[in-house]
Amino acid sequence: MKRTLSNIWRLGIKELWGLWRDPAMLVLIVFMFGFSVYSGGRSMPETLHKAPIAIVDEDASPLSNRIAAAFYPPQFVGPSMISLEQVDPGMDAGIYTFVLVIPPNFQRDVLAGRKPDLQLNVDATRMTQAFNGSGAIQQIVQGEVLSFAQRDQGSTQLPVEINVRARFNQTLDKGWFGTMTQLINNITMVSILLCGAALIREREHGTIEHLLAMPVTPTEIMLSKVWSMGLVVLIAVAASLQLVVKGLVGVPVEGSAALFLLVTALHLFATTAMGIFMATMTRSMPQFALLMILILLPLQMLSGGSTPRESMPVIVQNIMLAAPTTHFTIAGQAILFRGAGLTVVWPQLLALLGIGALFFGIALRRFRRTISQMA
Repeated sequence: MKRTLSNIWRLGIKELWGLWRDPAMLVLIVFMFGFSVYSGGRSMPETLHKAPIAIVDEDASPLSNRIAAAFYPPQFVGPSMISLEQVDPGMDAGIYTFVLVIPPNFQRDVLAGRKPDLQLNVDATRMTQAFNGSGAIQQIVQGEVLSFAQRDQGSTQLPVEINVRARFNQTLDKGWFGTMTQLINNITMVSILLCGAALIREREHGTIEHLLAMPVTPTEIMLSKVWSMGLVVLIAVAASLQLVVKGLVGVPVEGSAALFLLVTALHLFATTAMGIFMATMTRSMPQFALLMILILLPLQMLSGGSTPRESMPVIVQNIMLAAPTTHFTIAGQAILFRGAGLTVVWPQLLALLGIGALFFGIALRRFRRTISQMA
């Protein structure tokens, strides 16, 4: 046993040195757990953020001024007050995404109950922002008009008042969700890639034949790759969680970082084994990359990170219970978003341990067969 552990340790150190001499992989790790996680929270395409808006105020009334003052950061840039002749040139040049035209006598018509029309011009080439922004502008204008009319005519008390309390994300910041989701997805991708690339690198450099001539077993070779590449990803996750998620993006992580790293370690046990299994089925990195796309996309899209599992067909939900990403996503979101403890996520821990052991056994069997064929 002592000799086996010594072999696993020394072979793992060899893998770490091999990774250290691979600048492309090092840059990828820094990018995936640095810039990629940061951009996941800062560049949410479905979020309305600093949208340029202009207002043509032909009424110059207290109501029109109130409407103009309702558009402020971070959803909108402070509105530009322009004339009607500046609308078309400004939108043609792409200066404004939205232009709201308030007609003359707007306040007087509102107070008289005539239901005047407002014109909202939208640059529809900016699709997501145009769709979300037009709805937000309508709600803002309707809210300001209703509030102004009720104040002038006397407020009407509704029989029921709904008080909304947002838990776990009080500001409803979509960037928090984007950052965590990106981190969880990158863990799966990088772990599979690192382990698969480590085996393919051995084959391309011819060092796998040297290992076959040494007194080491396929189990020791595989375990060395699993612990070394898993350790690299685990350290990168801890650094990303502290420096990027908490530091740069400012997401308040509710749960225990140590518990999340424990869940991550169990998840890496399964995904690193998947990487080795996929590497035994390919002969080069381009082939491995193509196979990885076919495997990774369903794992990420159907795990519940991008789309809630409840909105998927029941058969898909049941099938994805066999994937480690499903349990990792459930546990990761529970810990990071809702501050869940071990008493909540222990079923996911057991599932990840069982799936990891199964995947490791399948990958080891395939790895032994591949080694014997090369020998």
